Amino acid sequence: MPDSNRRQAQVPQGAVVLSNPNGSAPGLWMEVGDRVLVLLPGPPREMEPMFAAHVAPRIALQTGSRQLRRRVLKSTGRPESQVDELAQPIYAKMLTWPIPVHATILASPGQIELHLSATASDAPDADRALDDGVAALSQVLGPIVFSADGRTLAEVVGHQLRARGQTIAVAESCTGGLVLGRLTDVPGSSQWVLGGIVAYADAVKRSQLDVPADLLITHGAVSEPVAIALAEGVRRRLGASVGVGVTGVAGPGGGTPSKPVGMVCMAVSSDTGSTVRTFNFPGDRQSIRGQAAQAALDMVRQIVTKD
Repeated sequence: MPDSNRRQAQVPQGAVVLSNPNGSAPGLWMEVGDRVLVLLPGPPREMEPMFAAHVAPRIALQTGSRQLRRRVLKSTGRPESQVDELAQPIYAKMLTWPIPVHATILASPGQIELHLSATASDAPDADRALDDGVAALSQVLGPIVFSADGRTLAEVVGHQLRARGQTIAVAESCTGGLVLGRLTDVPGSSQWVLGGIVAYADAVKRSQLDVPADLLITHGAVSEPVAIALAEGVRRRLGASVGVGVTGVAGPGGGTPSKPVGMVCMAVSSDTGSTVRTFNFPGDRQSIRGQAAQAALDMVRQIVTKD
């Protein structure tokens, strides 16, 4: 049997085949009673265009004038339980509004998202309800909120630096370039990213970033004084407005009772001085490194805003 006939034979009775210009697997639209079942290929580059071209218009015909609108509020620096505890009173209030706003919390390492949705016959009315929801939640969550418009933390940091005419350089040990990688993922980042140095070995910390040998001997590579020296060294060496230094124990080995796996020291250096913090992240090596990169970017965000 030809391939086309074989694929046609596998289509459930009554299903509408949705063409897929970006792949070989078609989508399906099935109506069963008052319910609709949509099957789409998994890769986003295939699924998203099919949804926009075939599914959204069909849904619009069935829902009439009703409009579903969404917002995503992104935060970092607090665990899911704390964010949820702070937001719960607002959730209850939003459900009593003339246009109710529903909320769902979604957690990932280093980031908590609040997904808000509202349905109304008029899209601007739903948008206004969502704006009020974002404002209410932002007020109780405070500075841990970094985005309500879909931007990533790196995009927010880039916008801040560009708006102030500032540049950034990064010195990384345990994160191995992840912080700089996230920054340079942002289109146009060459306007504000100067570069970075992955200084894994102590010899590289000394020779490339001017970290004093006695500092490494006295405090160890994973310490706040060394994190500050890394941030100040990369800022001075590359001539940046802002310098970032990250050093820690990503595991799975290498931890000690005084410096366990997950301990990461990071510093941000700017014209106003240096700020340093020590974090203890849970999880495996990949998770610790990802959380550290997120925390470093958030430190930059808060310090640049303060400056």
